[in-house]
Amino acid sequence: MTTISDAAVFRSLHRRRAGAGPLVLPGPWDAASARAFADAGFRALATPSAGISAVLGYADGSAPADEMFAAVARIVRAVAGSGVMVTADLEDGYGLPPAELADRLLETGAVGCNLEDSDRVTGRLKDPAEQADRLSRLRAAAGDRLVINARTDTFLTFLKGAPAAPDAAAAIDRCRLYARAGADCVYPILAPAALLPEIAGAVPVPLNAIALPNGPSPRELGELGAARVTFGGGLHRRTMTAVADMAAELWARGTVGTA
Repeated sequence: MTTISDAAVFRSLHRRRAGAGPLVLPGPWDAASARAFADAGFRALATPSAGISAVLGYADGSAPADEMFAAVARIVRAVAGSGVMVTADLEDGYGLPPAELADRLLETGAVGCNLEDSDRVTGRLKDPAEQADRLSRLRAAAGDRLVINARTDTFLTFLKGAPAAPDAAAAIDRCRLYARAGADCVYPILAPAALLPEIAGAVPVPLNAIALPNGPSPRELGELGAARVTFGGGLHRRTMTAVADMAAELWARGTVGTA
């Protein structure tokens, strides 16, 4: 069970230190990958729902809540002896009441969570006031035992076909609202790098940015205002590309000269 002191340590890692760069949180998808990141020296990890869903045999957004919580618990247990902390991507909360969501996450030993403001079934943005109320109730239920990262999907939904291109103001309005509701950190996923300084300067809590293969490095994202950098399912996808290449090589070697 997560304690206030566990979350306090994790929360403190979000505070920017001169020259230290942002808090970089790799995304483990199972116990083995979590141990690999822990052995490399990372102090905290952020599970990706997409990577865990893939490992469990589901499409992104389709994993049942019970299986997701069980997977998070295994990852936490895998690195518990090394003192590495884990925060979990809980998508849109699986329709669970905030108090139940908090209790189930705390039981895994995780120190924090992502909670996104688009519906994982429809993909549409939720009403910001309703999402803020949900975050407020989650904060009340968890107290200081969880570090809440409020993800806003204003830029993501546009890429998925929303009619109007968002600007920084749309993301800032939601981020400010979620911060007032008790979020420790905000995450305007896929916000263009050029907008990060404006968003970071306008929001009173640390900013989470995603590192993309062809985008700015984690350190560069930090220079643009990100206090925390995560990778979504990107590290799992890179790993699976390597596995696919290995499989193709094995197949080629094993089938040479056969009918």
